[in-house]
Amino acid sequence: MPECTNPLWPCAMTGAAACLAGFEGMTVVIHGSSGCYYYPTTLLHAPLHGTFILEHEIIFGSEDRLNEVIGGLSGRGKRIAVITTCVPAILGEDIRSMLEKHDVILVDSPGFSGDVEVGYKKALSILAPRIDPDVRGVNIDGVCLFDPFYAGNVQEIMRLLAMARIPVGTVFSQDLLKKVQHASPYTVGTNEDFLSGIGKYCGGTLGFKAVGATFKRLGEVFGNADVDRVFSELEQQEERMVKACDKYLLRFDPPSVVIFAGFSYALHVAETLERYLDAEIRCIGSRNAPSESKFPVEQVAGLERVRSLLGQHNPDLVMGSSFERSVCGDRAFCGITPPLRGTIRLAPDPFVGINGTLSLVEKVLNTCMDKKPGRS
Repeated sequence: MPECTNPLWPCAMTGAAACLAGFEGMTVVIHGSSGCYYYPTTLLHAPLHGTFILEHEIIFGSEDRLNEVIGGLSGRGKRIAVITTCVPAILGEDIRSMLEKHDVILVDSPGFSGDVEVGYKKALSILAPRIDPDVRGVNIDGVCLFDPFYAGNVQEIMRLLAMARIPVGTVFSQDLLKKVQHASPYTVGTNEDFLSGIGKYCGGTLGFKAVGATFKRLGEVFGNADVDRVFSELEQQEERMVKACDKYLLRFDPPSVVIFAGFSYALHVAETLERYLDAEIRCIGSRNAPSESKFPVEQVAGLERVRSLLGQHNPDLVMGSSFERSVCGDRAFCGITPPLRGTIRLAPDPFVGINGTLSLVEKVLNTCMDKKPGRS
């Protein structure tokens, strides 16, 4: 059995499920053991189905079990997608021939084929999105059920687009399945680790600077758009945030920070905290392969390395997941990447756009004030 090379980050199978389960009109079946079913189910909080293959099916073949599950789900008016896991892939079963009598989408995405981004992009490529030149508006990209902020991100970008009077195209990946084939020619991003590559990319929305640049481009593309309303809110809210940060810095020293997350989110956090709080970014521990950065960065794929970096840099503030929280000791901690266990999340909290940046800085300020004493 191939080793899990990145236990801190979900596998390709989970990424494929995160992509497909986001589309209304799709039924997703995980073909594998119970563990391969329950992990994405608890992480994605999405309705998934499983074949729950057992020892005798591993020995004698899983065809009967797979057809039994597919047969029970057929005839409900939804497309069925089957995602393979490590066990059937290692056994070398010909899943496609097993399913030849069913009209299903097959995504061969076992966990050992890569991390969550690999499976997400593979599943989306199999859906074969198409641009419809008659569709007005802009697609929202980078939406992934795996991201705990995905729902808030969608709401925030829809809010800003509505403010600018720009219609929404297709949301990848949280939309009607039929809209995959009728995407807009233009796209804006949320989490750039999960971009679809569909349409002309008009920019991202992580941070005030990115929002301003993207809506400037959208104003050029959509002549009737009212992007000045977005710029006005952007200016007002940035001024509020600067005042709050300045007030904090009158009482406390700038925090030293170590950040663990997917690279796009981690870089956004680093740039935001450095710019508005004069934070010292001591290290970024990227869950996936990082791009170039002015900050010290490395890909971190194990809890021991997390522990080592925290000991080496001894930050005031740790940004990350439940994994980092478990080893950060008494340091201030903010959760920004999954898993975020032991917390109740009901409201759709954004990470992108204007409100996402406000929310991020608000959490950091409150967390640091709870942990740090005032200056003597």
